[in-house]
Amino acid sequence: MSKEITTWDSPRLGRPLTVARWGVTGVPLLLFPTAGGDAEECERFLMLQVLAPFLERGELKVYSVDSVAARSWLDEDNHTQTASRMQERFFQAVLHEVVPAIRTDCRSEDIEVLAAGASIGAYNALLSVCRAPEVFREAICMSGTYDLSRFLEGPEVPELRAVSPLHFLPEIPEDSPRLALLRERFVLLTHGEGRWEDPSQSWRAAEALGGRGIPNRVDPWGQEWDHDWPTWREMLPRYLEEALVRVREEAPRS
Repeated sequence: MSKEITTWDSPRLGRPLTVARWGVTGVPLLLFPTAGGDAEECERFLMLQVLAPFLERGELKVYSVDSVAARSWLDEDNHTQTASRMQERFFQAVLHEVVPAIRTDCRSEDIEVLAAGASIGAYNALLSVCRAPEVFREAICMSGTYDLSRFLEGPEVPELRAVSPLHFLPEIPEDSPRLALLRERFVLLTHGEGRWEDPSQSWRAAEALGGRGIPNRVDPWGQEWDHDWPTWREMLPRYLEEALVRVREEAPRS
């Protein structure tokens, strides 16, 4: 399986940022890690094994990036203002550094990217689509944590609202071009009902999306599915099959 690791000093983060890539051709998928994860976390937890058929068929290229913001919340400062500013810098690094690197690697200046992730990675996938629908066409959000108060301490501040889809989605003006484009995107929210899962998180995100007319679907799995990698290894291939069908259906015909 083709693999490449790239690290650079991110001017937006003020620290090194690593991106991993697997695959040679296909639709780009940016797979965000869990809170403490790095760019190769998905490989260590065997996600690349279950995605191998997509890579071997040339349908998918998988990219992953260090979970810089969430690591800083856990290890440095989780006050709402400081942590929200770090999350904003991380999002800007993804948008203005990681996405251009993906597009260069795919030899396309405007290729759209799928976003996916589990736990805090699901939050980052949702945030990416909601903040940059001109870049991210779809989000697959597994066992997501979308209420950041679980991780952060302190009062609600404007910086937090800017990086929280639960907060900013209701505030997007009705005539906003971003909202119009978001209504052409799709968000899949899925969760188990076993240990460490919080299904209410998916429903809160769905309510925020649905309230603005943004297409989404919540898929609950049963009580035997825990908040853990075995669950996500079952989920992601299933939903990628669906996403790739949509990509093919929407592709221009010559």
